[in-house]
Amino acid sequence: MDTKQEAHSLAGESKLVVYSALAGNAAIAVIKFGASAWTGSSAMMAEAIHSVVDTGNQLLLLLGISRSKRKPTEEHPFGYGLQLYFWAFVVAILIFGLGAGFSAYEGIQKLIRPHPVTNAWVNYLVLGIAIVIEGTVWVYAFRKFRATAGRGNLLREIRRSKDPMVFTVLFEDSAAMLGLVTALAGIALTQWLDMPVFDGIASLVIALILAATAAFLAYECQSLLTGEAASPEVRRSIREIASAKSEVRKINEMLTMHFGPREILVAISLEFDEQIGAGDVARTVSAIEAEIKERHPEVRRAFVEAQRSSDHRSAQWQGDATE
Repeated sequence: MDTKQEAHSLAGESKLVVYSALAGNAAIAVIKFGASAWTGSSAMMAEAIHSVVDTGNQLLLLLGISRSKRKPTEEHPFGYGLQLYFWAFVVAILIFGLGAGFSAYEGIQKLIRPHPVTNAWVNYLVLGIAIVIEGTVWVYAFRKFRATAGRGNLLREIRRSKDPMVFTVLFEDSAAMLGLVTALAGIALTQWLDMPVFDGIASLVIALILAATAAFLAYECQSLLTGEAASPEVRRSIREIASAKSEVRKINEMLTMHFGPREILVAISLEFDEQIGAGDVARTVSAIEAEIKERHPEVRRAFVEAQRSSDHRSAQWQGDATE
């Protein structure tokens, strides 16, 4: 499989994760609203709102995937890959503003005006179905994430991941599973102790879960949106490629930036041996660029600049002085 086919395959897998989450959340939302209207459970209403927000979020992620595929233009010469990170950031805002906000409102309303939950078996049935569906989607998203990320600590791999499509769905579904368990516990306590207040408390706990999820996703997306570098392993490998050339005396500076999950920009300033000619420098530069792209297909653009160390330091000093 060549580079383009591999990138297309990985992007397709990310989209399948989003589609599976979209289908699951849409179905669950309808069932939850019906159960909430029938039983009067605020925790179930909070969960229904949660599923609606998640359904909207998946649509926004698909929009982000679509917009990120647009070809570069004169106004956007590096393409639109950052659209993925922008729409994932919007998703985080919606989870906090709508999901957590409405869940908190439902919980507060139930605490102010508590009323019993009727036909609790309906809630148990719906929550059981939802747990099965959400669990299935979560396992699928988890497997796809593990297939593209490392096998180390899950949280660390999420922090290292540059694909917001997969880790956003993974975190949304993790929050959904926690929310379902919370709703189940709240309704059970309400019925067992005959205290409707626990139904409201469950809604507030769901709001806190969503708020924490949104905060984490927002932090991760803003880091990517504001220009995150390639992984330390990729940066180290690129340095090794450049340093291995006998014509290169020193690496003055190396800059990398993700413009998408599988699109990296690399810019390197190198000092070459002054004894070699301009032709040898040009050939070495071309060889370095070609080797970088061959070893790291995600590097779509590599710019290598031949520059004396003194000239590089002088250019940096002048740039700092003008700020």
